Amino acid sequence: MKLIADSGGTKTDWTLLYSPYPGQWDIIESFQTQGITPIHQKPDVIRQILAQEMMSRLSTFPRAALVNTNVLEGSLLSNIEVFFYGSGCTPAHVPMMKQMLGEVFQNEKIGVFSDLQAAARALCQHEEGIACILGTGSNSCLYDGNDIVQNTPALGYILGDEGGGAVLGRLFMNAIFKNPAFQSVRDEYLKENKLTQADIINKVYREPLANRFLATTSLFIGKHIDNPLLSGLVEQNFRQFFRSNIVPYNRPDLPVHFIGSMASYYQQQLAQAAQAEGFQLGKVMKSPMEGLITYHSA
Repeated sequence: MKLIADSGGTKTDWTLLYSPYPGQWDIIESFQTQGITPIHQKPDVIRQILAQEMMSRLSTFPRAALVNTNVLEGSLLSNIEVFFYGSGCTPAHVPMMKQMLGEVFQNEKIGVFSDLQAAARALCQHEEGIACILGTGSNSCLYDGNDIVQNTPALGYILGDEGGGAVLGRLFMNAIFKNPAFQSVRDEYLKENKLTQADIINKVYREPLANRFLATTSLFIGKHIDNPLLSGLVEQNFRQFFRSNIVPYNRPDLPVHFIGSMASYYQQQLAQAAQAEGFQLGKVMKSPMEGLITYHSA
């Protein structure tokens, strides 16, 4: 059996695969737990999520579906190969995450990988390509079909993260307060969200998680995407992503694939930006899980 996890700050998606016969993999359980990010959470918190949330779901999956007697014998957990992908799985945190998963599954068949590796495998499978993440933040890599061979640093929403929701929010705020053409947009946004300019300054400069607040402007923008001013902002954000993050790979011959809410929701503007910057838009997925299931079923 194989257990695949795709984890972010809010939630972790888990999928348990079972191979009743060689070459065939079936999904026998899919569920969610809290997000697991070893870069932000203490080991005890992660252990609690694994023990109380993940294990409670694994203990109730339909074991009658198993036809392989070798799997039914002995410890069920020791027969599960684990592939954990997470946004907080930096090289420094991989050993800790492996250790905690090893404590649960009692075997050494455990792999821990970054969310960028998840994107590359889900989008490109075993083909060469450029894989990107566009959510609240952004990231990208050049993938050779097996490994990530180059990565333009994301640098976060203050120094980078072009194309992401937080940077779109920054562009939006700048436009509504500085560009007279956005006056009616500003009035509607402030009224709809019951905010003032002072509230916004406070949320961005004094309250925590300013990037998440800025990214929430995408809800308003998406609702009014028929407005050419707002559609233009989204395309501007994506075009800057291509210029700052994809051009350095110097591979205009490769398709550029995307995963994430921003890419999925604004596919039309993403396609326009790719064409304008001279790139071929490849696959666009909201989540990597479907692609990871395909990758690990090969």
